[in-house]
Amino acid sequence: MTPLRQRMLEDMEMRNLSPNTQKNYVRQVAQFAKHFGKSPDQLGPEEIRTYLLSLVRRDASCNQFNVSRCALRFLYRVTLKREFPDIVCAKRPKKLPVVLSQSEVAQLLAAPKKLKHRAILTTLYAAGLRVSELVGLRVADIDSQRMAIRVRQGKGNKDRYVMLSPMLLELLRAYWKERRPQERLFPVTVRCVQVLCAAMARKAKLAKRVSPHTLRHCFATHLLENGENLRKIQALLGHRSVQTTACYLHVSMEAITSTCSPLDRLATKSTSASDTSPTAPASHGPNASPSTTEEGGGS
Repeated sequence: MTPLRQRMLEDMEMRNLSPNTQKNYVRQVAQFAKHFGKSPDQLGPEEIRTYLLSLVRRDASCNQFNVSRCALRFLYRVTLKREFPDIVCAKRPKKLPVVLSQSEVAQLLAAPKKLKHRAILTTLYAAGLRVSELVGLRVADIDSQRMAIRVRQGKGNKDRYVMLSPMLLELLRAYWKERRPQERLFPVTVRCVQVLCAAMARKAKLAKRVSPHTLRHCFATHLLENGENLRKIQALLGHRSVQTTACYLHVSMEAITSTCSPLDRLATKSTSASDTSPTAPASHGPNASPSTTEEGGGS
């Protein structure tokens, strides 16, 4: 390990950046150095600008661009104490999350044969956890007395509590009796949970792409459809801003399907107008047939 990398790791550690953030920052700085074949301390603002522009021209995702920018900004401003060019983050496209219906979630949760796998998927959905929070759960975090789950050091290094479903508690007790986990409730990696979700979605024959975060989206959307308050959902998800939680308003099918289309109202008005229009009077023109036969007359 080079002295520069060691110093950057120490700077990130002192600022209490998460292990995942540290790993991503080091990877992005290494790719930057590899691009020019030089150590970052021999490069400056022009090279930074050239490298970030090359990411855009290679159609790198907005997330990759922004992580690279943040990593280089940290390296130059914090570790090297040097100038960083005035480059803003890329604007991310606003995409709605993929959400399963409640029947699709039931299909997914019924797909695993192993109790451990069913417990993992059910916990993700029942508590709305991020996959990193699920992997970090401890046995002691399941509080059956208060019917709550303690989430330690979630995103932003924040603790929070979420509800413990009685159905989930029963499933976790059965899982504990079978596996007897000691400290961590689910001794698995993030990658294992991601693979499990994709495999069970295929087994359940779901057409939608399913990831662990999909179940978190389903948790929030289904709560909203059941009439829960947006602020309460924000607290359960651990969102800093209610604006982040508000995105689920756009995918709640209850709000969408209960709204009447203007086309239906237009059709209703047209039908109503035709029903109330007066009957047209009979014609008395020269071509009209007489309504009664004349009596008498003739030669």
